[in-house]
Formats: sequence, C-alpha cells, structure tokens
Amino acid sequence: MPSPDQLDAALQEIEQQLGLLWRRGRAASLSLARTLHPELDPAGYGLLAILHREGPLRVTDLAAAVGVGKPTVSRQVALLEELGLVGKEPDPHDGRASIVSLTEAGREHVDTFRQRRHAFFREALGTWEPDDVDALARYLFRLNDALAERPADRHGPGGPPDA
Repeated sequence: MPSPDQLDAALQEIEQQLGLLWRRGRAASLSLARTLHPELDPAGYGLLAILHREGPLRVTDLAAAVGVGKPTVSRQVALLEELGLVGKEPDPHDGRASIVSLTEAGREHVDTFRQRRHAFFREALGTWEPDDVDALARYLFRLNDALAERPADRHGPGGPPDA
C-alpha cells in the first residue's frame, strides 16, 4: 500500500501527464480536422461524430451530448451548415426547434477523419506490444468511467485545474 506522500506524488504525475495528453490530443485533433477543411475545428468534428453515431438531433440535444450551452452549439452548427456538412429541418414536434443531420459530405468527412485518426494512433502506438495497447485501453476506460461519475462543476468554473 503506497504512503500518502507516494500517492500524492503519483497523482501529481498523472495530472501533469493528462494535461500534456490533452494539449497534444487537441493539437493533433485540430491538425487532423484542418486537413479536412481549414475552418473545421475539433469541436465541430465532435458534433459531426455525435450526429454520425446518434443520427439527427435537436440543437439542445447536441448541446447536452457535448456538455456545452445551446448558443455555443448553435454557432458550431451554423458553421457546419455553411460548410455543407450538416443540414437543418424544422422539428415536426416543435416548430420552434430544428433537427440537425449530417449531409452526405458530412458523413464522408467523419469517415475520412476516423480513418486518419486511426492511422495516426496506429503510427504512434505501432511499436507497442499488443498487450500494452490493450492495457492502455483498459486503463483509459477505467479513468473515463471514474471521471464520468464526478460532477463537472465540483472544482468550480472550468472543472478540474489544468496541469
């Protein structure tokens, strides 16, 4: 059993490594997204990925899925619509709301992005032993599961501090 000091040191290292991982992941996502379209950012790609997985959704449901406000998602949807990647139609159950869906170009963008992201990770982790890649996947799943149980606003505005 680690001492409290050992645990604190390990937690500090995790915080630093996760901060670095988030920054590098964001930079990689931004770079990959921009290869598909110069105005597409990772947040826009995230919305496209949700629509690809879930099918057509209301803007409020998209906002809930990504955990941001409706105005933020509305701006992203407007850009994605301008780029021809999504379309909007009136919600048949609520005339004040719109349903957002992928266009064929949007589906192609998501498929291409996924292929490029897969190739990126294959290249980055290609020299690892398969058991190590599997262990990383299991640990990331456990971490995501543990983080999902924590309220996002527990640490005040912006969630937990960045490393």
